[in-house]
Amino acid sequence: MLLKTMRFPILSALLAVAGTLAQAQAQAQAPAAAWPTKPVRIVVPFQAGSATDLLSRQIGTGLSQALGQTFLIDNKPGAAAMIGSDAAARAPGDGYTLLMSGPASMVTNRFLYKNLSYDPEAFEKVAIVAITPNVLLSNPSLPFKTLPEMVAYAKAHPGQLTYASFGAGTTSHMAGELLRQVAGIDIVHVPYKGAAEAIPALLSGQVSMYFDTIMTALPQVKAGKLRALGVSSATRAVKAPDIPTIAEQGYAGYDIAPWYGIVASHGTPPAVVARLNTEINKLLKTPEFRDRLIATGAEARGGSAADFDAFIKAEIPRTEKLVRQSGIVMQ
Repeated sequence: MLLKTMRFPILSALLAVAGTLAQAQAQAQAPAAAWPTKPVRIVVPFQAGSATDLLSRQIGTGLSQALGQTFLIDNKPGAAAMIGSDAAARAPGDGYTLLMSGPASMVTNRFLYKNLSYDPEAFEKVAIVAITPNVLLSNPSLPFKTLPEMVAYAKAHPGQLTYASFGAGTTSHMAGELLRQVAGIDIVHVPYKGAAEAIPALLSGQVSMYFDTIMTALPQVKAGKLRALGVSSATRAVKAPDIPTIAEQGYAGYDIAPWYGIVASHGTPPAVVARLNTEINKLLKTPEFRDRLIATGAEARGGSAADFDAFIKAEIPRTEKLVRQSGIVMQ
């Protein structure tokens, strides 16, 4: 009898708890279903006019049209993308702050700086947007015209060839370090602050080579002022199909290029992440949008949030190895 009298109060309590949980879940999902109800901020950790900024503005315009809300670009440059990354990391996880991330913010900085002000692992991954293949350039005065000839020359003259990059720890630096590793050559890294310094140094013969972006490399190559030895990505660049990849010239698996991906502040509702991923992938499949990216030297990627997360996880150990081998001392 006691069990019978207790059964219904217990059942009522369980039903009440279930109802409360369902209500809480519905309330949590409601904002996500209505999102966005106000402008969304895309933090760009580089200056206005940079490749990251231009790509972010294209994405922002496309998402604004698709979702009916303004996507604002908030440039916060400085400190190797740390200022902008930190600002995005500290924002509420409500779906209204995104970060246009890249190798520096999500991968490399953790091996360059002892005390990061933000946790790269805390962001919610949304989607990888694009890559921009780099081109290995050389000064025409040097006695080689192809990558195999350069490697042979470097082996015969260890330590004599130099390569510029747009900063220690950047993708262009890591591209040179990876080439040094896979080709077994001794080439010396010379860091610059960007193409504005590196290109004149290469043209004047102060450095032998330079890993540059497609957009700034091609005009110099077409004018005959510089030679293109190879593309750093796994496949040939859409904008420069005649330049062979480094991988296809005897270094299978060589694949390193600047990439761009949207991440959201920690705690952003999964429904918001899923909707963003869907809309970004729709945008990246649009021929007109893909053409606009190619015009800037970028190439559309896309995929699921899980794909993006797996991509970053694969980049971490490889980048750590390259940074360690380069001899960079953590700051």
